[in-house]
Amino acid sequence: MPDMSPSQSSPVGQGSLDADLAAKYAHLSALVRDLGSVLVAYSGGVDSALLLKVARDELGDRALGALAVSPAYDDDETAAALAVAARMGIPVVTVATHEMDNPAYVANGPDRCFHCKQELFTQLAPIAAEHGLAHIAYGVNRDDLGDFRPGQKAARRHDVAGPLLDAGLGKAEIRALAQYLGVPVWDKPALACYSSRIPYGTTVTVEALRRVGRAERVVRDLGFRRVRVRHHDTIARIEVDPDDLPRIVAPEVRAVIDRELRALGYLYITLDLRGYRTGSLNDALHRR
Repeated sequence: MPDMSPSQSSPVGQGSLDADLAAKYAHLSALVRDLGSVLVAYSGGVDSALLLKVARDELGDRALGALAVSPAYDDDETAAALAVAARMGIPVVTVATHEMDNPAYVANGPDRCFHCKQELFTQLAPIAAEHGLAHIAYGVNRDDLGDFRPGQKAARRHDVAGPLLDAGLGKAEIRALAQYLGVPVWDKPALACYSSRIPYGTTVTVEALRRVGRAERVVRDLGFRRVRVRHHDTIARIEVDPDDLPRIVAPEVRAVIDRELRALGYLYITLDLRGYRTGSLNDALHRR
């Protein structure tokens, strides 16, 4: 097992690391140290939270988090992300992003995520400069290479670092390392922006984003952890974990969802029999 930094030898979380993950952690720590100073694009999810934690451990005051705020993100999730950073004792600044002002983003083509990340990194550059931080980093990881992720093109264009990817870390390893280091959201389900619920080619509107957010909150409040409500105009297509399918069709649960989502403006409420999966709207791209 490689030598460990002080932060590795005294974790505040639980469990232990096997030799392979310990080596990747040491590599990640070295990559972050080599940055010298960094602004981490922080969303409140496990990937960026782990990166922010390691950056702060390794670089101290030369590491800062930045959280984007826009209609594409849930207000409660924004508050929760700030609370998690505060719990870890790490300062985070908020930055308003204006992707909704970009017609290319609103048109919602397959390159929508490129325009989102392009806006984000454009807004982060002056913040990094203001705080004297030499680099910007984000939480891309090895598993992101297995799906269509045009936002990575924007990261390359802005020379944004991806230390988790460079260290060879996949999602399961990130969760294990985050738990080991006591990152509070180590087991939090992935939660992409609400625009990812709208099929490509369907215009992204603030009204649709808000409807999706409210619909997902209805389902989550019934005790379902991993939820997507895909917005197909008047149709809401609900995804939950396959193991949760029997529970969501129970009469009393089904009645609440039907009533509440119809009140939001959906005429038809459907259940995806394949269950929850990230990037399910990319299925349409693969069929072309």
